[in-house]
Amino acid sequence: MTKFRKLNRPTGHRMSMLRTMVSQLVKHERIETTVSKAKEIRREADKMVQLGKDGSLCAARRAAAFVRGDDVLHKLFTELAYRYKDRVGGYTRLLRTRIRVGDAAPMAYIEFIDRENELRQSKLPAPQPPERVPLDPWARSKLCKQFAPPKEDKSSEI
Repeated sequence: MTKFRKLNRPTGHRMSMLRTMVSQLVKHERIETTVSKAKEIRREADKMVQLGKDGSLCAARRAAAFVRGDDVLHKLFTELAYRYKDRVGGYTRLLRTRIRVGDAAPMAYIEFIDRENELRQSKLPAPQPPERVPLDPWARSKLCKQFAPPKEDKSSEI
C-alpha cells in the first residue's frame, strides 16, 4: 500500500490541490508552500517530469490527466524533458524558509533544479572512482591467504 500524507483534507480536495500546485510549479518553476505539502508535491512533480522524458502518447495522456493547462503540458514535454534528459531522478529541491506568522507552520520553497535564478546552486556530480583492474586468480588467492600474526600470550611475558 502506498503511503502518502493526507494533509487533513478529503481525497477529492487533496488531489485537486496537488494537481493545481504541481501545475503551478511547472509553470513558475518555484513556489512557496508548507513543508508537508512540498514533500507531496515533489513526489508528483518528479513523476510528471519522468512522463515528460518518456515522451510517448500514453505518457502525454497520463500527464494531461493530472496537470492543468495545455501550456503546462507543453512545457513539461519540451523544455523540462530536454533539461533533464541526462538526469535519472531528483528534479526538484526543497528549501525550508521560515515559520508562517498566522499558525507557525514551517514554510518551504520547492523549485526545479538546474535552472536560471536558483536559490541554491546544484552540486557537481561526484567523480566516479577509477576502474580497478581485476586480479588474476593466482594473485587473488595469495591475497586471501594472508593471516594476522599469532597472538602473544600474556603469561609468557611475566
